[in-house]
Amino acid sequence: MAQIDAASILADDLALVSSFAQSYRGYVGSRVVGCSEVVEKLFLAFLCEGNVLLEGAPGLGKTSLAKAWAEFFGLEFRRIQFTPDLMPLDVIGSNLIQTLDGGERGYRFFKGPIFANMVLGDEINRATPKTQSAFLEAMEEKRITFLGDVHELPSPFFVIATQNPIELEGTYPLPEAQVDRFLMRLFFLMPDFATLRSIVDATERGGIGKIAGREATESALGAYRRAAKEILVPEELKNFIVRLVAQTHPEHTDVAAVKKYVRFGASPRCALGLLKAARARAVVAGRPHASFDDAEVLFKDLANHRVILNFEAETDGMGVSDVLEAVLSAVRKEYRGVA
Repeated sequence: MAQIDAASILADDLALVSSFAQSYRGYVGSRVVGCSEVVEKLFLAFLCEGNVLLEGAPGLGKTSLAKAWAEFFGLEFRRIQFTPDLMPLDVIGSNLIQTLDGGERGYRFFKGPIFANMVLGDEINRATPKTQSAFLEAMEEKRITFLGDVHELPSPFFVIATQNPIELEGTYPLPEAQVDRFLMRLFFLMPDFATLRSIVDATERGGIGKIAGREATESALGAYRRAAKEILVPEELKNFIVRLVAQTHPEHTDVAAVKKYVRFGASPRCALGLLKAARARAVVAGRPHASFDDAEVLFKDLANHRVILNFEAETDGMGVSDVLEAVLSAVRKEYRGVA
């Protein structure tokens, strides 16, 4: 009887999350046209409470997507425009002198814009590395430490950061430690003619769908957390995920492209994140188990910003995506018998 009740609860939770995801697609997809794959993966990151880095040239809709994404969920949203003169205290806040209870004067901590459920770091690579590092503790520990005092961030807490290609004038490379704290890096590409025409039409007619609101969002998150605990992840799938990440390291691989072109491989965070994301994809699909396909579809998004290539890769015209495709092909053949 208990097993029947548990199965029924799981089915209800899966149905709730799937319905919520459908509403999300309708709302966000009608406001930012031509990037359905990015919209879908942003939702998976939301369920995993993972940060996302959106990369692309200016004017492609990165900021519009982040705003529509936050608007749908009905949670507190703040936008930080990164510029070269932005300072860390402009992000996290600082102590200011004021009159306290009793009439004496003292310091009180005033929270910066990072104290919100969803924070958009717009053009994050236009700020100096010193300012970029203000996000490090927040993105991982969900808290801020200032002058020895710990300030917890709201729950849930997400960072969506947008960045322009690094070769554009006035940009700074993100520190590797910060890049590793993004669950995914997703790319915005210039749309083709048909998609661009759809964007023009959608802008004229406006978006459709309804905002979910905070109550519906918290209900869906609760359902997801319950369902995720019950999702079956076969041992072979766990081995598959670990193998994928291990094969990105030159000292642990037999993939020729990795040995020749990779300087540093993906971190353990990549394996942990890929497991969480595979679970999330299964829940959204209404399946009680994760599959190899879940891991394969998401592997590049979780690894492309964590693998660092050497100079030889640049001279040979080899990109990170090419190396990861070689890794995926080798491990897929090892575990599934197909290249």
